[in-house]
Order: sequence, then C-alpha cells, then structure tokens
Amino acid sequence: MKHIVEKEWLLKHLNEDDVRIIDCRFSLANPEMGGVEYVEAHIPGAVYFDLEKDLSGNVSIHGGRHPLPDLDGLIEKLEKAGIGEDTTVVVYDNGEGAFAARFWWMLSYLGHKNVYVLNGSFKDWVGANYPVTAEVPVFNRASFRPAINDALLADMEEVKAISQGQTENAVLIDSREEKRYQGIVEPIDKKKGHIPGAINKPWMQGLEEGYYKPIEEQKKRFAEIDLQQQVVVYCGSGVTAVPNFLALKEAGYENVKLYLGSFSDWISYEENEIE
Repeated sequence: MKHIVEKEWLLKHLNEDDVRIIDCRFSLANPEMGGVEYVEAHIPGAVYFDLEKDLSGNVSIHGGRHPLPDLDGLIEKLEKAGIGEDTTVVVYDNGEGAFAARFWWMLSYLGHKNVYVLNGSFKDWVGANYPVTAEVPVFNRASFRPAINDALLADMEEVKAISQGQTENAVLIDSREEKRYQGIVEPIDKKKGHIPGAINKPWMQGLEEGYYKPIEEQKKRFAEIDLQQQVVVYCGSGVTAVPNFLALKEAGYENVKLYLGSFSDWISYEENEIE
C-alpha cells in the first residue's frame, strides 16, 4: 500500500533519526482520554497530537464541528516534534482509523510526502508485545516549509455544484453509517439526512479490526465510480470521511477531495437543501 505501513516495518525503523511517530488516539465521547492514554503508554518516540486542540480550529457559525486548525500553530508543533520536509512520519490511533487518517490528511494537505498510517493501530502493536513507554520524547527543532495542496480540499460551493449536477464527471460520497445517511437517526447534528445527490459508502466498511482492507477489496467498494471521476468525500465533521479518502487513494483514484466542513458545515447554511 502507498500510504499505510505495517507494525513490522515500524519496529525495524523505530530508532532511525529521520522517522517520527505520531500518536493520535482520541475519543469523541471523552476528549481527554487520548492524552491520558498517551501519558500512560505509547510507542517509543511518539509525540501526541490532539484531534480538537491540534488538528482542528475554533468552531464558528460555518466550517463544521472540526474546521481547519490554525496552520501556523500546527506547523510550530510539527517543527518542535522534529518533523521537516524529508522526515518519514508514521501516525497511529487506537484502531478507529479516523483520527490517524485525519493527521495523515492534514500533513498531506501541508504538502508533506512521506506520511503513513500504521495498519492495525496501537492495539495491534501492544498485542504483538512490541515495546511501549511512558517517556515523552524531546527532539531537535526541525524546519517545516509547507506547500499547501489545495487539490485535496473542497469547499461548500464546490460541493453544492456537484450536488446540483453542475459539475461534470464528479461524485459526492457520504461516509457516515447508513442510518445517518438516510436520516433515520442523527445523534449529533441538528438536521437529518444527507447532501442531495450523494451516494453512501460507510467509512467503517473499509477497515476490519483496525486494519485497512486489501486494495482489491477497496476497489470493489468503489467499483461503480470511474477512476477518472472527481470524488469528494464528506462525513459529519471531516474526520471519519478521511479513511474513505485514504481507501480511495489506495484503490487508484487520483482526483479525491475532502469536504472538511462536511454535513455540519452544509447545514449551517439555511438555504442548502437536504435529502
């Protein structure tokens, strides 16, 4: 896989100077849990990045529940973690897939080429009796020069154009579970349903027990979508859509964008229709 590494690879390269490890464990139900778990034990050399404190910005009227963070602040922390342009970065969460993928997408958006998600997550690492530590690492500061890749990000107007059929050869993917897509239940957002015209590809169907399914299975998941189509993925707040983004890239789709504001941003505009 292009964007995913196995635990055996990371163990082999664990102590190399040009490899950095990022811990992105998080719980939406208990936002402090990931940081607590990190302090208790993490992969040696790992630095903790928090979904809401580091990888998201302040919530406002528009932008969704997990908007883009302040990029200067994020770059500052990356530099403190010793991450420069040539650093190989491996990121993990606790098996959910979405939190590690969010960091992977953020670094890709900043133009970093060598960033990978750890397949199987921290749980699999511990299950293999691989080393863990409570020691918080300190690195020499690096220089991180961003090269923003706007081709990875879709805004609301672009999504609206696809939804209304104004964009040729484009498809919109709702990554939430089917009940939320259909509007049967909505545990978080104030409105139910989905963006008109979107198809449903639940993100969790791309993983199994913390592992991304093989490339051939990912290709089958998206088989009705032409490889040349422009694909825009969204979810509730731009977090759980990213495993689909990553799976699409592994399956050979080149033109993939994330609607980072997602459904929570879409419904913040009263004029936007809901299906």
